[in-house]
Amino acid sequence: MPRHLPCPIESRVPRPRTGDRPTLLLTGGSGVLGRALIDELWEDYDLLCLRRNRPLGDPRVRELPGDLVAPRLGLSPLAWHELALEVDIVLHSAAATNWKVPPEEIVRTNTVGTENMIDLAARADAPLYLVSTAFVVNTPTEEDHRRFPGAAAYLASKATAEQLMRDSDLPGAIVRPSVVMGDSVTGYIAGEQGLTRTIGSMVLGQVPVLPGAPDAKVDMIPQDYVTRAISDLIRGGVGSGEYWLTAGKESIELREIADICGEFAVRNGLPLPPRPRLIPVEAVHRLLLPMLEGTALPGKMRQRFQHYAELLLCFQTELPFDTSLGESFGDSHCGTRLTHADIRAALVRNLECWAEGRPGLLRKHRARPVPTMPTEVAS
Repeated sequence: MPRHLPCPIESRVPRPRTGDRPTLLLTGGSGVLGRALIDELWEDYDLLCLRRNRPLGDPRVRELPGDLVAPRLGLSPLAWHELALEVDIVLHSAAATNWKVPPEEIVRTNTVGTENMIDLAARADAPLYLVSTAFVVNTPTEEDHRRFPGAAAYLASKATAEQLMRDSDLPGAIVRPSVVMGDSVTGYIAGEQGLTRTIGSMVLGQVPVLPGAPDAKVDMIPQDYVTRAISDLIRGGVGSGEYWLTAGKESIELREIADICGEFAVRNGLPLPPRPRLIPVEAVHRLLLPMLEGTALPGKMRQRFQHYAELLLCFQTELPFDTSLGESFGDSHCGTRLTHADIRAALVRNLECWAEGRPGLLRKHRARPVPTMPTEVAS
């Protein structure tokens, strides 16, 4: 065998459980959305989760050791053949989302991984449901690729994955969630996302600036709305189409988020944090990014600005998106449409869940005054 190819995994596909439930192969089961998809689907499907190294340790699923980007997923020819015979549905949720890894790794994971899922679904004669992102509408420029190679590679690779799906002519669908929040009822999310870190820092008064005009909107959606929409499409046997799992016109404004975080801080005995200075997009490119490339700012502050600017690259767009939530397609549905009030309430629950896991941090900051900062908007 050539040295650059991994050795096939000799273990066979786990023996199927007894019963009449369809077998659904899920990738990305250890991720934030993947964990929520398991919660949504496990009662109705025999879930087979592809995982590379770390076991999921979830008794509700069977685990298939493999490599998303290896030929045949790293399986032996026999195991690959048996997998195709068993699988009824493929749900491809895995993706490289760590922008700190080399861009070529991001592209390889998100494109080759999709190619392998397309190959498997074709061999299994199974529909493929591809989880993409609403922010494929943003096309990175050459400057974006230079300044933010990881984020730019992520956006470009997701657009390529979608095109691979279209070109395959497989039955199934492309779903495009926007920013995924924690659960709308419990606030829980399996991993700390950029949104969770940002709102937590805003509560603590650690966000001096944010990219975006005061009336800029942030399209975000609780994870349970995303998973319900995906499960509705799968259960309904939807065999084509592209679906926007977004808040759309109900999206909340950036300044609303700042106000909610401030109100939450006060209710929990923290000092009222200063509202972040909101910098319009054009000023970010004209002023903030060139400043980041200098050496005048302290290292930690420069890294924080860099993080917010990189998020801006991915999440800036002309809002509102279209949304498919709450729509019917023949006999099938696509989840439930969010209201503006739903999103505000979900954000509060996300903050409550964040705070419950950090009692020591909140005690520390209750005794620490927050310095006042200017709140005017840069021109």
